[in-house]
Amino acid sequence: MLKLISVVLLVCLSLVGKTQINMVVKDGGFLFMEGNDSICFYQKSPKDRGGEYSRCNYIHPLYGLDGIRLTEDFPADHLHHRGVFWAWHQILIDGNSVSDGWELKNFQQKVTNFEFKLQKGCGQISTSVDWKSPLWENGSEPYLKEETQITIFPKNGNYRRLDFEIRLKPLADHFSMGGSNDEKGYSGFSVRLKLPEDVRFTSRAGLIEPVNKAVEAGNAMKISGSFLNQGNKGGVVMWSDPRNPAPATSWILRKKASMQNAAFPGRLPVAISFDQPLVLRYSLLVFQGDLTEKQIEKAVK
Repeated sequence: MLKLISVVLLVCLSLVGKTQINMVVKDGGFLFMEGNDSICFYQKSPKDRGGEYSRCNYIHPLYGLDGIRLTEDFPADHLHHRGVFWAWHQILIDGNSVSDGWELKNFQQKVTNFEFKLQKGCGQISTSVDWKSPLWENGSEPYLKEETQITIFPKNGNYRRLDFEIRLKPLADHFSMGGSNDEKGYSGFSVRLKLPEDVRFTSRAGLIEPVNKAVEAGNAMKISGSFLNQGNKGGVVMWSDPRNPAPATSWILRKKASMQNAAFPGRLPVAISFDQPLVLRYSLLVFQGDLTEKQIEKAVK
């Protein structure tokens, strides 16, 4: 039986008259706004394309500060890609594959709880999500419980910040998880953006040129170009929290027809114990114009 989805709205009198994050219930999920500006949409209900590639528990659209849609869902080149998502190819119990969460094979997610509250003007989303597979207990029981918190900050100058804390707790012994079993190692937190022709990738080390494999480039990756309306400049910064387990600074980057991936753990699976959940933390900065390295460092403090 479906658990009741609870929506908790905490309204602080001290915030009355000030701009704050609010939520609108829509078909399939929840739209988050600041005043009249759309920020992002959380997909709570399963969504598919012709009965295939069913997915939920992700962000799409993610909007730019000028209201343009930055992300893609069901892109023709990779129908399994979906906005802002976190997924792994290799999901193993006792060394046997039970799911491919990246390509959505033998993989079902069910959002069992959703809460939204305001904290000092920020919107805080808390979700509980069961992961299931027909190859584990015939799909009757989850093999993993995900608890994710997404914090949406009000706009600050020319950028907005979103924080993600993803807690993964296996419900089965001998559980492990990894990326694609190839030299690329696609794995973990990803963003499928509508990429302009002039897209550029920069980190503290300077301009980064995408290659087939993951590149080492520090904790922050700025993805910039003519993302906004009328060819205006802007983009997204992906930031990997230094508290993340290694490798925390590996990036799989693509200039065309693909996602951008903060790759963890890469090709080789890592074991996760049910008494010590895996916790991953990332931030996104959605910006207009440009952000310098100093501005990025200040924004994610």
